[in-house]
Amino acid sequence: MRIVVTGGAGFIGSHISDLLMARGDEVLVIDSLWSHGGGRRENVPQRASFVHMDIRDQDLGRVFTDFKPEVVYHEAAQHSVAISAKEPAYDAQVNVLGLINVLQAAVKAKARKVIFAASAAQYGSPKKLPVNEESPMLPESPYGITKLVAEHYLRYFKADYGLDYTVLRYGNVYGPRQDPNGEAGVIAIFIGRFLSGQGVRIDWDGDQTRDYVYVEDVAAANIAALDKGSGMSFVIGTGRKTSVNALYESLVKITGFKAPIEHAPKRAGDVRSVVFDPSRAKKELGWTAKYELNDGMRKTVEYFKEKAVA
Repeated sequence: MRIVVTGGAGFIGSHISDLLMARGDEVLVIDSLWSHGGGRRENVPQRASFVHMDIRDQDLGRVFTDFKPEVVYHEAAQHSVAISAKEPAYDAQVNVLGLINVLQAAVKAKARKVIFAASAAQYGSPKKLPVNEESPMLPESPYGITKLVAEHYLRYFKADYGLDYTVLRYGNVYGPRQDPNGEAGVIAIFIGRFLSGQGVRIDWDGDQTRDYVYVEDVAAANIAALDKGSGMSFVIGTGRKTSVNALYESLVKITGFKAPIEHAPKRAGDVRSVVFDPSRAKKELGWTAKYELNDGMRKTVEYFKEKAVA
């Protein structure tokens, strides 16, 4: 199968690309390698094709038409809640106008389907937990707003152009290749600080909770959506919530280092608690998360240790 992965040099996109290549698919990775996005040329599988391009570039349609993908994974995004709060116009340019450019290119190239990376940020502060696909979506950050708007565009393109889609609303994804120097991804940031013997910053009181899901599980959900979940949205998580303070204590046990803590105020756009009920993904996609948090964190710590030695 011929498949485009936008953002395929990034954290999640590169893991999806790896699984596609292992299946024997022909993969074209498109990535801007934006310094804040975590995209790295070395993350692209060796046998995959690569185009260094921003998804807002008007030449995107030509690239798609030349490659003729059957399926498009749209992982490219401005993914930081903090950056979205500081620069909402930029956030919308990438996440909304960039999406429209990708969808128009997919239609032009006669692609069958788009699989889209959505987010828990769309829900804002849920009044009832766990969250499922029918829970009200009242995003509290520009990032969450753009991801919610994107789902409406996907429905429009399916209705008017016949472009199929599946939406995967990710919990807090963590694992190897996540950028420890970015503003998103508390586990990667903490691991980077722990392994370099530095202190960590805990915003708010540290009791805010999220559903942390390992990147290999997320990539597997994306592969499951290739031929399933037509016109549907799914929450992708473990069904278990973990606080930032609990993450800290787990890393102390895994690394043997008690990092100094600096406390900071609540960040703009942060919500108190989100945990998913992933039962629809199990029923429709045949997917469940396989990694326990501590196992995934140990694998992530080992990855960063090996990277530091290399």
